[in-house]
This record gives sequence, C-alpha cells and structure tokens, in this order.
Amino acid sequence: MKPQSIFNKKGITLIELLVALVISAITIAGIYKIFISQTKVYNVQDQVVEVQQSVRGTMEILLRDLRMTGFDDDNANSKYTDNTPITVVNPIVTRGDNFITVSYEYFDRTVGSLGEYQLYTVAYALDGYSSLVRTRTVTKPNKTSDTRSEPLLPNVTGLNFTYGVDENDDDVLDSWVSAASVGTRRVIAVRVVLTARPDQTNLDVKKMVSPRTLDSVVTMRNLCLR
Repeated sequence: MKPQSIFNKKGITLIELLVALVISAITIAGIYKIFISQTKVYNVQDQVVEVQQSVRGTMEILLRDLRMTGFDDDNANSKYTDNTPITVVNPIVTRGDNFITVSYEYFDRTVGSLGEYQLYTVAYALDGYSSLVRTRTVTKPNKTSDTRSEPLLPNVTGLNFTYGVDENDDDVLDSWVSAASVGTRRVIAVRVVLTARPDQTNLDVKKMVSPRTLDSVVTMRNLCLR
C-alpha cells in the first residue's frame, strides 16, 4: 500500500477565497443598505407621530381656554379683598386672524386650604421664531398680577382664527367672519386652524414629511348660554 503524501491534499484556492469574499461583501452591503433604509423610515415616522401629537396637545390646551372664555363664577366668595366682585368685563380682550386674548374666572384649589378665586387673561400668538406662545396673566384677590409665558409648539407654519358671530342675539351662529369683520356683533364660536412641521434639521424628514394641520371649532358656551 502506497502511503499518501500530505502535500497531495486539496485545499481552498486563492480564486475560491476571493469569490467567497466578494459574495460575503455583497451580502453585507445589502444588509447594511436595508438597515440604513429602515432607520430612515423609522426616524421619519417618529417625527410624523411627534408633530401630530404636539399639534393635537397644543390644540387641546388652546380650545380649553377658548371654551372657558367669559366664565364668571357667581359664588359669594368670588371677590377681591376690598369686597368688590371678581367679574369678567371683557371676555375677548383682543382678537385677530392669527392671535387672540381671552379672559375668564378660575378657581385655584391649590391655594391654601380653601382655594382662591382668580381672574385669568390668556393670550395666544406667534413669536418671532414661529413658536406658538401662551401668555397667562393671573390677577389675584389682592389685585396683584403675575404674568408668565410658555412656548407650546415650535415650527408653526400657520395659525388662523375665524369667528362665528350671532347676527340677531338669538344665540344661533349666523356666519363666519374674519377678525376685522366682527364689528359689534357677538362672537359665540371660534374656528382654529393650526399647522406645524417637524424639526427641519433632519434632511430626510425635511424632504419626506409635510406640515400637519388640525382644524377645530369651539363654541364659547359662556357667551351664548345666558
């Protein structure tokens, strides 16, 4: 029996090794491309959800204040320290096509053990950086005021208020008009159209995600249910 030489055993040739490396590189490149693509899609969808939730949350805060417009508590304890009643003289302090300021009475249960009646004046407007800002002025029973501003929503591309008016004081909405056309007619509803876009630092988001708009109507129940 002739012994076999160890030098006659076949192994992997250089060409086979190169072919294997090329196939592996192509496979890895494909997997990496899919990973990058899925990461971009995830980032875009995350920004879409974030801006939608932000617009919806901001709208809820704004509508809550509009819904409270003109509320005047008739409680006997609703008065200033000089015994004059806390009254809402001007429910809609200012109005415009892209800003509004409203006033209402609020009972703050967190003050002391019995709570405290306060007068709220709340303004909504855009600042110079396209952010929607809520400015709240609280007038306390001693008639001192505290004003604070907070940005609610960045990257706002549109804010519009349209006013529903009662033409003949029958508590029925007759027409929708701009702020300049309200005149002496009574405002009993407000339509708010708010548009915002995601942060534009991500180029993929900038290219693929359009601004999100929310359109809502609120009845100013304290101004028409009297």
